Amino acid sequence: MTELSETNRKGEAGKIGFVQWFHMNQFEEVERSIDDLKKINISQIRTNLSWADWHRPGGKEWYDWMFQKLGVSFKVLPCILYTPPSLGIKSKSSSPPADPKQLAHFVDLVITAYGKHFEYIELWNEPNNIAEYDFTLDEDWNVFCEMVGGAANWARKKGKKTVLGGMSPIDPLWLRHMFRKNLMEYIDVVGIHGFPGVFDYNWEGWNTEIQKIRQVLIENNCAAQLWITEAGFSTWQHNEKKQLEEFILATRSDAEKVFWYGLKDLSPALPAVDRYHLDEREYHFGIKHADNTPKLLFTLLTLFGTDRITEFEWMTADLPASSNNRPYTLITGGAGFVGTNLASRLLSAGKNVMVLDNLSRPGVEKNLFWLREKYPAQLQIMIGDMRDFTAVSTAVANAEMVYHFAAQVAVTSSLADPVHDFSVNAKGTLNILEAIRLSNHQPPIIYASTNKVYGDLDDVNMLADDTRYRAEDPFVQNNGINEKRNLEFHSPYGCTKGIADQYILDYSRSYGLQTMVFRMSCIYGPHQCGTEDQGWVAHFLIQALKNNPVTIYGDGKQVRDILYVDDLVDAFLLAGKHIKQLSGQAFNIGGGPENTISLLELLAYIRELSGTKQQVTFEEWRQGDQKYYVSDILKFSRQTGWYPETVTAEGIRALYNWLQEQEVSDNKKNKTAISNYKEVI
Repeated sequence: MTELSETNRKGEAGKIGFVQWFHMNQFEEVERSIDDLKKINISQIRTNLSWADWHRPGGKEWYDWMFQKLGVSFKVLPCILYTPPSLGIKSKSSSPPADPKQLAHFVDLVITAYGKHFEYIELWNEPNNIAEYDFTLDEDWNVFCEMVGGAANWARKKGKKTVLGGMSPIDPLWLRHMFRKNLMEYIDVVGIHGFPGVFDYNWEGWNTEIQKIRQVLIENNCAAQLWITEAGFSTWQHNEKKQLEEFILATRSDAEKVFWYGLKDLSPALPAVDRYHLDEREYHFGIKHADNTPKLLFTLLTLFGTDRITEFEWMTADLPASSNNRPYTLITGGAGFVGTNLASRLLSAGKNVMVLDNLSRPGVEKNLFWLREKYPAQLQIMIGDMRDFTAVSTAVANAEMVYHFAAQVAVTSSLADPVHDFSVNAKGTLNILEAIRLSNHQPPIIYASTNKVYGDLDDVNMLADDTRYRAEDPFVQNNGINEKRNLEFHSPYGCTKGIADQYILDYSRSYGLQTMVFRMSCIYGPHQCGTEDQGWVAHFLIQALKNNPVTIYGDGKQVRDILYVDDLVDAFLLAGKHIKQLSGQAFNIGGGPENTISLLELLAYIRELSGTKQQVTFEEWRQGDQKYYVSDILKFSRQTGWYPETVTAEGIRALYNWLQEQEVSDNKKNKTAISNYKEVI
């Protein structure tokens, strides 16, 4: 159980629900959505009940299954919409029905079949939106009012309350017309929709927009409640910070209920409005991406629930008001493992630091909270994405030095989604280079590249013993791989990091910027969110502490030179100090030949530390895997005097001890959260 989530579960007062539409027969999607909504402690869901789909083969069976599944876990607000084309004035789902009384008949069937799962039923979705209800076929809304009025009257007789489908745009003139048509005598709730910053360009704020509708209700002595039955923000421009901001603003509104749209981005393979994929904004309203990876809002809701979300309003600011244009060191990806350690070192020395991070990597939000708590005076935080040029340019504005760490970091993820990998690693790097080039002061930039730019090193002949590979060439064995090695990009990740590597160096040649590249080997140390894909030293230690098995790809004899993060931070600071003489160069950075270890040797050492033996399984080698990589660090050492100070055994033990301390701290927090929850209930 994550910290605070137990206390939130009881505190969730029932104002906030989520909107999630489902296509017919999306059985797995329904199951996954139920799990996700439970993770964020949501108890209400607004979902579509298509009159048109009901008439399709298997339609009723689908809704029988869907309502049974949803009804077990949530209060459901079914939204009736879409005319069966065979019953419409025209043969399309947005058409008014030829016989308005047919909707009341359908509502009767719905209440009889699923009424135990809901108290309110919503009649139509965005009826003043021509894409959802073609009012050109019903210009005075006579058919609509007869259709909805009859259905609402029948629902009331069946003991259900009715919601007039959400207006989009919010239009008091349209609502006044509904009063003049005598529709409102049957309505218990007026629904409104709002998408500020996406579709609603003349937006005056939630409470102002709500007051316009409440005024109409007052004028007509109507006691109907007002709900926001759909509100959302599309992250199509990668602005997850703005989505968080709009969620907070909507939840603070004086509407009685708020349903947020939505849980998950639409699949690009599926149609949206009018059955066409025309408007990219439609596809990115979820708090999770289409591939189920979390956005910022989902992460925060999972950790803290809806009751605590307003405490994170500080994340929505572009720059803290207290910044006063003071210069700072900019660290992109600054909430990550390396970024956090570099930021901490600079901040502890009294330097000003700005962290630019989109918090997309699970767990890094803890690093950010730690930095913010420890260094409140000098730390500036900007939640932003490297793909958002405006955000990047804003971050560069007062930077006196830039350390560029933000990246998609896993080979496996790049193979699964090479387009995303390219947009983050290649385009994101080009964005910051352009932001620096176009700035007035052009701060230096130091980039964290990777040994993956050298390919799989298959031409380096290997010798093997029981636990490790060794380079056959004595020079390579004694010194490692140097910068004269030809670049050979393997895997989409290797390609995009290599592209970024070369762009960084070329902007020194082409534009005279002060740029430098570290081609890094394996780094380890505190604040590392180790996973199977990246940060394997921490991953193996974390799994050992949890008594979990580990998987090795290959035979486990593959060797890396590992570098403790404190030594890497020393190297970055020296690089910044000597940037003029180092500009335009790439340097291999790692533990060097004196700090090498194989996966099998690491597991053996972990057994000594933990006193337990982990279960290990072996899988096939992965694309681009190197059997051997050791950095030749002499080039950087000769120019700066840097050399690693932490030997391998000491560094691994230090990380193991830190992880143990974190586990104890997390257990205490969880026990406190559970105890608080029990007191509440």
